[in-house]
Amino acid sequence: MSVRPALAAAAGVALFLLAAPALPASADAYETVTVDPVGRIAEDGTVTLSGTYRCTGGTGPVFVSSSVGQRSPSVRQGIGGTRAVCDGAEHVWENTGKPTPGALEPGGAHVEATLMELSPQGGLPLPRFHAAQQQDITLTEG
Repeated sequence: MSVRPALAAAAGVALFLLAAPALPASADAYETVTVDPVGRIAEDGTVTLSGTYRCTGGTGPVFVSSSVGQRSPSVRQGIGGTRAVCDGAEHVWENTGKPTPGALEPGGAHVEATLMELSPQGGLPLPRFHAAQQQDITLTEG
């Protein structure tokens, strides 16, 4: 059995793919969420996290949610949510929340921020994720 026909077919496919026009980048490539490297924990235990986000379009409400953990990677504390404006511009987000007493203290922590839309699907709002970011930060007193 000759391999020449298979090589010829493979070369033809490669040439076709090279000649095909490039597809435009998806709008989702421009959707981002970041986490600032420092968060604050107040005397009363209230935690404030912040960062930036950028999103485009959306058929339902979009939010930036955040959670933080310290001692165990499987235990996270939800820290508020901010309504997002999806106009393609970069915006600042800041979430504040009061986690379980004693769950967090000043020092190193791990934060996850998520840019999520409640998209109407058959009458029910279902989550559609636009972007997510995980980052180690420092919680400082203040």
